[in-house]
Amino acid sequence: MNHKVAKFGGTSLANFEAMSRCADIVLSSQSTRIVVVSASSGVTNLLVSLSTGALPATQRNAAIAKISEIQSAIATHLELSSQQLSLIDDLLEKVGDIATSIARLNVGEEQVRTQLTDKLLACGEQLSSTLFTQVLIERGVNAHWLDVRDVMRTSSDFGKATVCIDTVVQLASERITPLLEKQVIVTQGFIGSDEAGNTTTLGRGGSDYSAALLGEATHCSQIDIWTDVTGIFTTDPRITAQAYALEEISFNEAAEMATFGAKVLHPSTLIPAMRCKIPVFVGSSRAPEAGGTIVRNETESKPVYRAIALRREQTLLTVTSMDMLHAPGFLARVFTILAKYNLSVDLVTTSEVSVAITLDNTGSNSGGNTQISQAMLAELEAVCQVTIEKDLALVALIGNAIDTSYGVGTRLFSTLHDVNVRMICQGASSHNLCFLVEGNQATDVISRLHHAMFEQNAQGVA
Repeated sequence: MNHKVAKFGGTSLANFEAMSRCADIVLSSQSTRIVVVSASSGVTNLLVSLSTGALPATQRNAAIAKISEIQSAIATHLELSSQQLSLIDDLLEKVGDIATSIARLNVGEEQVRTQLTDKLLACGEQLSSTLFTQVLIERGVNAHWLDVRDVMRTSSDFGKATVCIDTVVQLASERITPLLEKQVIVTQGFIGSDEAGNTTTLGRGGSDYSAALLGEATHCSQIDIWTDVTGIFTTDPRITAQAYALEEISFNEAAEMATFGAKVLHPSTLIPAMRCKIPVFVGSSRAPEAGGTIVRNETESKPVYRAIALRREQTLLTVTSMDMLHAPGFLARVFTILAKYNLSVDLVTTSEVSVAITLDNTGSNSGGNTQISQAMLAELEAVCQVTIEKDLALVALIGNAIDTSYGVGTRLFSTLHDVNVRMICQGASSHNLCFLVEGNQATDVISRLHHAMFEQNAQGVA
């Protein structure tokens, strides 16, 4: 069957009016047969605050009441069945029970906390998917609510689980594909379950990834990501008003953008699409008529400069040891320690006796907790001197043939002649040039670079 997967983000499901616009989009395309939803806007943030266990009882109750208020405001417009109402009530009660359990945990029970956090955060998607299914039903769609945990099998790495892709493909063929001809499947992004049936999450922002995985598993023709912006922009339009939406972008370019901070797509989203060469469309649920950006394997245009991505809250970790000098195996020891604590390294530069690496501190797991632990630092300090610099920003210039195009470095450094570039990486990819600057300079750096690389080009300046 030639079908599409549509994913709707939190702002697209913020209230009944927003959900109605999403229903219009589903109704406008007979080929949309799988709908993946995030939690309603604001709900996940409230659940994350509850997952810390730090809120006093009054604030916990206020957060739970706010979640109930957001969902009840949608529910009042719907004719929910007794079964649906019971499910919503059970989920809200579950939120309160889990939040209380987390608050009662003792110091050192982090594994239990992380597992409970996944159960807590999953409630957001379960609530929104229940409500949106009914929105579609009342618009005449033969919609079927599916618990994605029956299909999305993962590891037991709570907070950032790894998907067991072969199992997902098998389960999807058994439990989703047979239904697609007659029904529209509404399910949840971001969550899954391990072999024991425990709820897991794919890391915050994983709803896009869920949609792509389900698209791959069911051999869809296109994945539509509906958000609150009209496509993928040359840079964050909140930084410069001169940013504009791109008509097209290649998988490689979009993957670089997602990896280095562009928030329109989750970094993992494109991996399943790239494997199967499934086009990905990004558009605004508020203005679907405005079009959007299509991400495909090959694009007609291949400019040197396509976009600029920004990722804040970066940490620069520098390890130094004289043992590095002409000694094999030192880097392996360092990276083995990082791997032990599931730390993903972004940029790396080396000298004779030191290695500088960047780590993303924006929240590597669903609860938003940094993964730079004291235990990890203690192991590193046993073999080398460790220096940590925080509050940096990673800027990535994205395009094509950047590693072989003349003048890229000249234009970059002449534009930023008065900025201290703390670290730079080029050559590993033909699609990016990355560097670190102080976090408080990031906005100015992006604005100046965009003018130099894009606006001047548009005016015919070389």
